[in-house]
Amino acid sequence: MISTDTRSRIVEQTAAERPEGSLILDDQVCFALYAASRAVTARYRPLLDTLGLTYPQYLVMLVLWEQDSISVSSLGAALQLESSTLSPLLKRLEAAGLLRRERRPDDERSVAIHLTEAGIELRDRARTVPVAIGDAMGLSAEQDATIKQLLRMVTANVTGQ
Repeated sequence: MISTDTRSRIVEQTAAERPEGSLILDDQVCFALYAASRAVTARYRPLLDTLGLTYPQYLVMLVLWEQDSISVSSLGAALQLESSTLSPLLKRLEAAGLLRRERRPDDERSVAIHLTEAGIELRDRARTVPVAIGDAMGLSAEQDATIKQLLRMVTANVTGQ
């Protein structure tokens, strides 16, 4: 068992001074990512409630606002989601009248997702969301670009892409 004095000295060290393989919570990148993700997602919740969307549904809509008429497989690839996770999201969005699913005439095995008029109209109301989240994060434009670049690099490195 570590004494209180030893524990205090370890915690007082900066992360750079701690030995490689530190098991201190604040030294873990995974915890920093987890805490940030939870905080940001929680900040989205009240904004998305006014739109009638959950956070995963919002991500689906972002892809569709960027590219309407997309295959389910392409949508899943863009969001890095399996079809088993994506299908219930699409069903709920379809039931809400925001999109429709259609079999592609050229390939009956493929389903295309299309925005409805309501889905297109929701886009204008959603424009306030990125602004509010940007304000909440309090990052400069340079910091915003840097954090996105670093997170994309982490994702690519970890997934081997």
